[in-house]
Amino acid sequence: MILWILLAVLFLGYGICIASVNSGTKFFLIWFILGVFCIFLAIAARQNWWSLLPKALKGIILTIVILCGVIFLMVEGCVVSGFSKKEEREYDYLLVLGAQVKESGPSVVLQYRLDQAVSYLEAHPETLCIVSGGQGDNEPVTEAEGMKSYLIRKGIAEERILKEEESLKTNQNIRNSMKLIPENASVGIVTNNFHMFRALKIAKKQGLADFGGMPAGSKPFYLPNNMLREFFGIVKDFLKGNL
Repeated sequence: MILWILLAVLFLGYGICIASVNSGTKFFLIWFILGVFCIFLAIAARQNWWSLLPKALKGIILTIVILCGVIFLMVEGCVVSGFSKKEEREYDYLLVLGAQVKESGPSVVLQYRLDQAVSYLEAHPETLCIVSGGQGDNEPVTEAEGMKSYLIRKGIAEERILKEEESLKTNQNIRNSMKLIPENASVGIVTNNFHMFRALKIAKKQGLADFGGMPAGSKPFYLPNNMLREFFGIVKDFLKGNL
């Protein structure tokens, strides 16, 4: 029972921290749901409800829990594998996938991607950059416009930057950006490490031929939230046939 109470406090506290970031999504609610569920489990342990369940039902519940656990670990293993998918070579184009843009500028997640792009573009002056992302309800401008402005402030020449401003999801980012890329051009895809696996799988599914990953970092404190969200993103894209 004590374990469930400690987990409830941990999940609820973490959820408050994630909510305070104002990331533009309601995903932080998952941590409150997990916290409330742990409170329920603490009560169940206190009341010894498990012993009251029929043996067959116990078996079904355990099977479901184990199956979900195995699927979760397999998917998260794929996510972690994307952390090391860096292919540092000469690309014709660098494709930076969009994330939230705030009134103050790119979100922290997006800044990691853009700083990775700046570092590469400075070292490879012949490479062009595509910034991809439309405008969400909570964004002052399109993500592409926000990214372009940031890159220019960091010293990247405006003529090297192409904008794709229609996409709202990763598969759209890649599909729409491909319209700006010659058929035989090489492409380096820039996104955060936790998002790299899914981005590369979608790129392959979309038919991008010569491409590689350029994973950017992310803040360790927010990594559990990002990786949990990525789990659901991968499952959703798998079910929709995007991977």
